Amino acid sequence: MDKNIPRYNVQLYIYDLSRGMARSLSPIMLGKQLDGIWHTAIVAYGDEFFFGGEGISSCSPGGTMLGPPDTVVELGETEVTEEIFMDYLSSLGETTYRGDRYRLFEHNCNTFTNEVAQFLTGRTIPSYITDLPSEVLSTPFGQILRPILDSIHIAPPGGNVINGGRNI
Repeated sequence: MDKNIPRYNVQLYIYDLSRGMARSLSPIMLGKQLDGIWHTAIVAYGDEFFFGGEGISSCSPGGTMLGPPDTVVELGETEVTEEIFMDYLSSLGETTYRGDRYRLFEHNCNTFTNEVAQFLTGRTIPSYITDLPSEVLSTPFGQILRPILDSIHIAPPGGNVINGGRNI
């Protein structure tokens, strides 16, 4: 590895959208324990990047209405430059991660952070996050709620949309 190539730290910010309620209510409602309803974001190059119903957005770390993350996971370092990363995000925002492609269970913030984490570091995000939709949908109550939950588009306020792609 060339020591002259700049390296950039990459973190995963994890937020519990339920603020602890999932831990208390999931055994009653779903018949299984869920520790949280996870929203994730990638922090790199001094900004936080996430995907929601508006498309790919960015803000200063912890700068959405969600406030500071509940957990920070160090994903490692990347040699990908900020310019290449922003081109990559722009491409994703025009195709795979347009705002109108958001789906709460199949194509969400966690799908986005998992893909971006692999692009930057070669590592995936923790499976307890990526497995959450199937955990919920494997329950009778999850199947009953699915039509309602499918209509929800989560977009934490406070971010700047990089490319929402709603009108493409």
